[in-house]
Amino acid sequence: MSAYPAPLTPAALRALAWRTLERQPSLQAALNGMGFVQADPIRAPARAQDLTLMQRVRGYRAGDLERLYPVLNAEEDMLPNYGFVTREVQALLHPREPGVSRAERQHPELLAEVRALLEAGSEVHPREVATALGQGRTVNAWGGQSAATTRLLDALHRRGEVRVTRRVGGIRLYGPAPHLAALRASPLGNAERVRGAVHLLAALYGPLPEASLGYLVSLSHYGLPHLRPEMRAAFKTAVREELAGGTVDGLRYVWPAEWNVDGGTLPRGVRIVGPFDPLVWDRRRFTHLHGWTYRFEAYMPAEKRQWGYYALPVFQAGRAVGWANLKVEGGEPVAETGFIPGIRETAALKKGLEAELERYWAFLGLTPWPASQVCHASTTRSSAD
Repeated sequence: MSAYPAPLTPAALRALAWRTLERQPSLQAALNGMGFVQADPIRAPARAQDLTLMQRVRGYRAGDLERLYPVLNAEEDMLPNYGFVTREVQALLHPREPGVSRAERQHPELLAEVRALLEAGSEVHPREVATALGQGRTVNAWGGQSAATTRLLDALHRRGEVRVTRRVGGIRLYGPAPHLAALRASPLGNAERVRGAVHLLAALYGPLPEASLGYLVSLSHYGLPHLRPEMRAAFKTAVREELAGGTVDGLRYVWPAEWNVDGGTLPRGVRIVGPFDPLVWDRRRFTHLHGWTYRFEAYMPAEKRQWGYYALPVFQAGRAVGWANLKVEGGEPVAETGFIPGIRETAALKKGLEAELERYWAFLGLTPWPASQVCHASTTRSSAD
């Protein structure tokens, strides 16, 4: 690892992290630059993938990724979580050997029928497969019940035998994946695959505490399940020999060697980012660089929430100063905001927040509302350790 020669500061790391929000000329350029965009089905006020992309593509509207997906260089896959990757990144993930799923164990005969049905057509809807082959049931990963045929389609997708062709009403449609069949016949070498995955994670989420990159690498066994030892070895080699790094407040950070630490500048104005955005994804880094602990509370009981159901971190001049819960009630946009102790609600902060909210309403397809018609339920709370 090459060490940063000058004393490293939290401000320099914040500026380096901010590079992830650089605006791109197109949706495809943003996907190419990131390599992976995490997905989440909750809409509050929009899905995670849309919240991430609206910060990077000028004029992006909620649902653009789903609408344009069939003509983009984009595939639904997993690294380190479920989301969207380019085909170049997907080449690092396949062929994949995920092991036998519960649905495959419980319905081996049905698996063969699903494969045969897929081979006979170009695209299938899970409902069509269930109707054609029967209504067997199996427990899904969340403890509920899903059609066995849908679980089998998911298993075949993870194996790379099929791809998601598009979505209709949020439901995945599946079809043949000839590019993945070609990878099975002539894959990249394992060393190239694991090194590429580690360096992609370092670039996407960097600069990162070394321990956080290690955690991301451990999560990536979902994308590369049969290459866990190789992933761990590639991580150790990267932090020892290939990535740049430095220590701040006793915390060791790493980032791609080609990045210029001294070249970053913190922006003016206000930005509101999603909870799965690379800028805030790592909570260890967030707490260290911004001085307070942000939590994603959508799956917590309401009475235990401190920030709100789907609080979006609010940044001013590159520093996280609070949070916003955005929603639409009766067709009208509503924003509830809060700020950490010590933050003054200056005229510049209010003006920047109003401008960012107007951008969000346009992103959601709503008519921009004057500031007087947008509800700001401003509160100030103590940060939780």
